[in-house]
Amino acid sequence: MSGRIPDDKIREVQERADILDVVSSYVALKRSGANHVGLCPFHAEKTPSFNVNPPRQIYHCFGCGVGGDAISFVQRMEGLSFPEAVRRLAERYGIDIAEEQRSPEQELARQRRAQLVRINEVAAQFYHRILMAAEEPRGRTARAYLKQRGYGRDTAEKFCLGYAPEGWESLTRHLAEKGFETDLIRQVGLVRPGKEGRGDYDLFRKRLIFPIYSARGEVVAFGGRVLDQSLPKYINSPESPVYHKSATLYGLHQAREAMRRGEEAILVEGYFDVLALHRGGFSQAVATCGTALTAEHARLLKRYTARVVLLFDQDQAGRQATFRAMEALLPEGLAVAVTSLEAGEDPDSYMAKHGAAALRQCLEAARPVFEVFLDETLAAHGDSVEGRARAAEAVLEKLRLIPGEIERSLYLQALAQKTGLDPALLQGRSGGAGASAGTRSDEEAIPLPEPPDEGPTQGFGAPAPRARARAAQAERVSPAPQALIRYLLERAEARERARREGLDEVLGDHLLRRLAEKILSVPGVSGEIPRAGLSEILDADEARLLATIRLPAAQLFGDDLDSLFAECRADVARGAARRRRRELLQRIHDAQAAGDFDAWARYTRELQEMRRLQGGKLE
Repeated sequence: MSGRIPDDKIREVQERADILDVVSSYVALKRSGANHVGLCPFHAEKTPSFNVNPPRQIYHCFGCGVGGDAISFVQRMEGLSFPEAVRRLAERYGIDIAEEQRSPEQELARQRRAQLVRINEVAAQFYHRILMAAEEPRGRTARAYLKQRGYGRDTAEKFCLGYAPEGWESLTRHLAEKGFETDLIRQVGLVRPGKEGRGDYDLFRKRLIFPIYSARGEVVAFGGRVLDQSLPKYINSPESPVYHKSATLYGLHQAREAMRRGEEAILVEGYFDVLALHRGGFSQAVATCGTALTAEHARLLKRYTARVVLLFDQDQAGRQATFRAMEALLPEGLAVAVTSLEAGEDPDSYMAKHGAAALRQCLEAARPVFEVFLDETLAAHGDSVEGRARAAEAVLEKLRLIPGEIERSLYLQALAQKTGLDPALLQGRSGGAGASAGTRSDEEAIPLPEPPDEGPTQGFGAPAPRARARAAQAERVSPAPQALIRYLLERAEARERARREGLDEVLGDHLLRRLAEKILSVPGVSGEIPRAGLSEILDADEARLLATIRLPAAQLFGDDLDSLFAECRADVARGAARRRRRELLQRIHDAQAAGDFDAWARYTRELQEMRRLQGGKLE
């Protein structure tokens, strides 16, 4: 379902869904005065700190700080969006939600999606039956293969493993007998069209099958592995209307409860790595589906945990994958650690040799990923002056991934200690490293050392310091970017113009631009877009930002879209000029410190020219 839930129905759910009744279905509670207490389901604890207050209809954990009402509890427990949690509780309490009428196109799309998921589910059952039925001869080889690797019925049932027989049309015929349309079967990638008039044939043949589930438990795709040494070892379903590998994690449906309780996810590289870890008691393990980790993966993990341990191969490709994952995970504010096994080992072989307890020790010894990146970058560039300089630049470039200012500062200190460079110099060279890729403006930065005054009258000597805070207060803050968001929500002509001109031209702030992109992605709305209707596609940061935008945009710009867009373009230009000005000030400072008169003069002339073009004033 994707229609908007009316506000009165949300209120009815909030009134009818008793917090004690809801929480008790997940957590064992004992009465304690006016409250009920139990072990928190969101973090590991031995002494109850989780409280439910029926009179106020709220819950709160004094251990990890989470709290809220019945809807937010179900959101956290099930990893659902707000509308999904409302619908789940409405169904439980018999509340009929008559959603806003869908357009014929929307209803057709919903029905088609449901059919595609159903096709995948029927295919998964077909493969699973062949593997699990003792009387089924086609699955005998696969059953022996799993037994040889130490996997039994429990693992096969938990992950609904299956086997695709060698016949070219086994699944094709089965789905046709079930009455599914050929075009829909092709859309999910389970069959391929035959050539020269031949019929469709199965994509997966003679392969162990790994169904891939969405977080909600829908079968959306499959992976297939050969049982011998033939190539390719693995093939996967292509992307489809129900499957996007950049936003899907293998094993998440089975791992999410363990991730939530243990406050940790283990990210591995392959399907069998996930199976091995779950078999060994590490049920918080997940893997990507044949692709590098993406920002969508990171946001998905953040719904269930605050910490991710990377357990990748130790070859060059594995290290590259580790640091690519770092780039996706750190901007989301996740704590990221990395551990390693002996060369040539994977989780399956390592536990077979050393046991699960040894693997647990490896996981407990995991180091922060940025610390590992810093050390390996320094080692790779060597101890020469040039090598240390290049390594420092590489580390500073990635430092912007870390959203926490204190953590960034500590890594700057560590970099200074390991390279012998001046901490103040590194602080200045970090420039925009304070900007988180996901939550902060490009203009925000780690506080720089006091730069020289921008006037060119200073001699070639000691800089005249200026407090950065005072300069920041003088910078002009334009209401136009936030006003544009209001206009995009309220006016179709504003949305059309934004698409035509391009958001990069009118919004300099990364988060505002992301929010605008989501607004423009809403199809088929000719008038105002309801804010509640956006709730299913906004992430937490975008939703918080939207909630804060309350300025009277219409009073500022009226019907004058020309002025609104002109002011937004000017704001983008001002932001670029401010960033360049700060960069020039720092370079002038560096040149002074190094005694490089030519560089000092060159940067000073550029700064003077910028002042001249802006009428003697730089914001």
